[in-house]
Amino acid sequence: GHVQLLPPQNVTLLSKDFDMILTWAPGGDSPPDVVYTVRYASQERRSQWKKVPHCKNIVRTSCNLTCVYPDVYVKIQARVKAVLGRLQSPWVESQSKDYHSAVELAPPVLNVNVKEDLMHINASFPLPLCVESLLWGYDLNIWKAGSDDKKKYEGNFRKETLTLNTTALRGIYCLSARSFYESINMKYSEFSQPVCVPLNHRG
Repeated sequence: GHVQLLPPQNVTLLSKDFDMILTWAPGGDSPPDVVYTVRYASQERRSQWKKVPHCKNIVRTSCNLTCVYPDVYVKIQARVKAVLGRLQSPWVESQSKDYHSAVELAPPVLNVNVKEDLMHINASFPLPLCVESLLWGYDLNIWKAGSDDKKKYEGNFRKETLTLNTTALRGIYCLSARSFYESINMKYSEFSQPVCVPLNHRG
């Protein structure tokens, strides 16, 4: 009889934590040793499906496509098929998305350095290399532990160090930040887990 390998299901191109990822689920009753192969095409060349070397004959059910196509403004579409020995399922295609408008952000990682009466704050972003040059920024909140009164520092550029004078601050202060990015509209990440530092001013 003719054995049919069922195609992957729920094929979705999504963004998470600055990455663009293709995800899918195994076709119904898929044998355990099925592998998957992914290709992609840009909106500019719809009929040219290109190989994704790191997603050929893979066991996992996702493929990171973040930097496979360098132009973040062009929509890409991906497709995936199941393979088992000589058997292959039909290709299943995802919807089209471009990085620029679809990207979902992750919070930045705060690096806080206190020296005498100054606090130096840097935010590092878990960014893929191909999108480093886009205009990323962050908003920062700082507050005294136990207080709800947050001082906001908004619109900081990613690579700039924020320096605050801590002369008047005594006790433990906490900081939290969110990433932002301006595409068609403003996008924000969640706020990061607070980083708390003791500020003891000895007169």
